[in-house]
Amino acid sequence: MEHLLEYLGLAGTAFLSATVFPFQSEVVLAGMLLAEHYHVWLLVLAASIGNILGSCVNWYLGRFITRFEGRRWFPLTQKQVAKAEGWYRRYGRWSLLLSWAPIIGDPLTIVAGVLREPLPVFIALIVVAKTARYLAVTGLTLGWM
Repeated sequence: MEHLLEYLGLAGTAFLSATVFPFQSEVVLAGMLLAEHYHVWLLVLAASIGNILGSCVNWYLGRFITRFEGRRWFPLTQKQVAKAEGWYRRYGRWSLLLSWAPIIGDPLTIVAGVLREPLPVFIALIVVAKTARYLAVTGLTLGWM
């Protein structure tokens, strides 16, 4: 497949940006869209899959957060986790539709694991949120919106 490594690079960037690492996959996606030699639907698909998988890692970490909490390398503060848990308890699983949002999105996906959100429900909501974000970035970048 032509450009396979580039698509995988985008997926990797999206994966890392869904975790607690500070990456901006939207910028990479926009740059690739503006290059005009990639398939738009494959770019959205690669970014979405990478981001969804990164959120699944967060969910898994949330299931076992007590093992990692308080370690020096753990990048979330108690305050961030408490804020996300408050959102999650107040709005329930539907708060996962905000998992694309900066600052609160990653902690929400971790809290979903902490609070034992069933994985199929988690994935369904994450797929909607993450794919909608990349579709919006694509629409804005290409002037569809």
